Amino acid sequence: MKIIIPMAGKGLRLNPHTLNTPKPLINIAGKTILERLIESLSTIIKTFHIKEIIFIIGNYEKNIIKNKLIKLANKVNTNPIIYHQNFPLGTADALLKAKDSLNGESIIVAFSDTLFKSKSLEKEINDEIDNIVWTKQVKTPHLFGVVKCDSSGIITHFVEKPNNYISNLAIIGLYYFKNSLLLKKELQSSNNDKKNEQEYQLTSVLEKMRKKGEKFTSKQVKEWMDFGNKKRTISSNSKILSFEYKISKLIHDQAIIKNSVIIQPCSIEKNTIIENSVIGPHVSIGNNTKIKNSNIKTSLIQNYVKIQYANFYNSMIGSQTVYTEKAKKVSLGDYSVYN
Repeated sequence: MKIIIPMAGKGLRLNPHTLNTPKPLINIAGKTILERLIESLSTIIKTFHIKEIIFIIGNYEKNIIKNKLIKLANKVNTNPIIYHQNFPLGTADALLKAKDSLNGESIIVAFSDTLFKSKSLEKEINDEIDNIVWTKQVKTPHLFGVVKCDSSGIITHFVEKPNNYISNLAIIGLYYFKNSLLLKKELQSSNNDKKNEQEYQLTSVLEKMRKKGEKFTSKQVKEWMDFGNKKRTISSNSKILSFEYKISKLIHDQAIIKNSVIIQPCSIEKNTIIENSVIGPHVSIGNNTKIKNSNIKTSLIQNYVKIQYANFYNSMIGSQTVYTEKAKKVSLGDYSVYN
């Protein structure tokens, strides 16, 4: 078995935060989204003795993340294989870039902007199931690819962002294919059918496979954290903080807290200084950041940030940013100055 992680998208819905930092490398409570994803797959890696993690990246990320991908793969005793999607033409096109690795082995496909919690993911994969699409019930299914199932959990329809209600089971971006060669053949067939430069999505490819007789089973995860846009990223940050606060210490020993109140759950990284401020709940703060005379809640702040006289919530602040002002909602990318 192999793991494939497509991560070539430009993350436009998270601009300006993804102008300098690829979305998978945004820090959430001290770890990047990508690092958390690989950790969540570690049990599968051990159970099935996986030796390869395949990354599909875009051109703009090459020099930024190649070394980081190698380190992350080696950390879980796997070899990294890297393919490139030069133009963002959809999720199916991204997977097709890894066609040389789709040679019939079983694969896990995990998109890099999704995190999940499941009690026994590895136990759901067995010889009796050909393909698995992991899902989660959502309140806004029109924003996602969804599946419709029969009473036994077999998928009867795949629909990408339906205009009319089909189902509330959203596809979370995690898949299992028993025979990757069948996926490869349909990816190539769909690629030949599409018009030049037109995006095509994995959801439509899976629907074509289903119509040709391939059986897909839906399995629901316990929790899903999505990072598709700023609102969902901040919400997912809050979920992760709530989970991890119960099991680990989130304030680094080398963080300095002076005359301030920290309302948990919060994550504060190494060499960060908080003075005369109220922080929390649900705030992640990166390393080497300085915050003075501020009131911040439900926000995500990256590394090497300077903030004074701030009063905001539901906000994202990129690395190397300087902020001095009074406001309620803020979205600043890396290397910004606001005063």
